[in-house]
Amino acid sequence: MSKQRVEECYRLMYQGMINKDRKILSAVLDNDFVLKHMTGMQQSKESFIRAVEDGTLNYFSADHQSIEAKIHDNTAQLIGQSIVNAAVFGGGRHTWRLQLDLKLVLKAGKWIITEARASTY
Repeated sequence: MSKQRVEECYRLMYQGMINKDRKILSAVLDNDFVLKHMTGMQQSKESFIRAVEDGTLNYFSADHQSIEAKIHDNTAQLIGQSIVNAAVFGGGRHTWRLQLDLKLVLKAGKWIITEARASTY
């Protein structure tokens, strides 16, 4: 499978976050997905999607600066760097240089995200 399909998962994840779209997020995130925040907090797939839906995590825009994917058989790693405008956990709206380090797996011919580690760059 091509790097383009892996990179599309990153773009779709942000699309789902910005649009508060449970359907997109559910499709692109594995059932065992874990988001590891910069603070060390970890969220499961359902907890993350609920936080996006209820506004705990509000994403307004993402300007993707760099997306680098490496595929190893049925697994992949992607490092995405984006300028993200968001208001999270009750804080004000800010713009961050956000890096997501994603782990993906190929299941039934489709790439899905199993883990995301957030940091700044």
